[in-house]
Amino acid sequence: MSHIVGIDEAGRGPLAGPVAVGAVRVPDKFDKRFFKGIKDSKQLSPEEREFWFALAQEGRRRSELDFRVSLVSEKVIDRHGIAYAIRLGIKRVLKGLGIAGADSQIFLDGGIKAPAEYAHQLTVVRGDEKIPIISLASICAKVVRDRKMVKFAKKYPEYDFGQHKGYGTRMHREAIRKYGSTELHRKSFLKRLTKT
Repeated sequence: MSHIVGIDEAGRGPLAGPVAVGAVRVPDKFDKRFFKGIKDSKQLSPEEREFWFALAQEGRRRSELDFRVSLVSEKVIDRHGIAYAIRLGIKRVLKGLGIAGADSQIFLDGGIKAPAEYAHQLTVVRGDEKIPIISLASICAKVVRDRKMVKFAKKYPEYDFGQHKGYGTRMHREAIRKYGSTELHRKSFLKRLTKT
């Protein structure tokens, strides 16, 4: 294998905003010490995630690694479902990284899979905790998505997207009940909440 790739998603469950799919590619001879101390994005503070994201960006600048994050919109999620949206994101990041069907070993988190033409793929339960390259993919996906939601907070200040990032917190649910939904909300996720 010429490269190793890790893939994870962030934002499967929120009521608003896109889902993000992150992929990180390193050469087979990559210095694994780079990953020392890394954890799944959910186990890191926002500051720690930003630190690792900056390391990934520096690694990309030095051509030591590469990564991509695909944001798949709430409109696609509503039209085709979250599983389709994640599959679409996986296709996009693999294409963006120039990964061919058989030249890379791909590790994916949880229940996600790459398209069938990627022969060397392995889905690992809790892979974001066990496999460092998946951890970095989860961090990249989470940071890019969170930054997007902070930007949306300026457009929709009454929803506090910068706080909860679109997840179904009490604060967010109360804002939806008070102000209704926005174009950013996943209507298919709101059915139980708003009965609309």
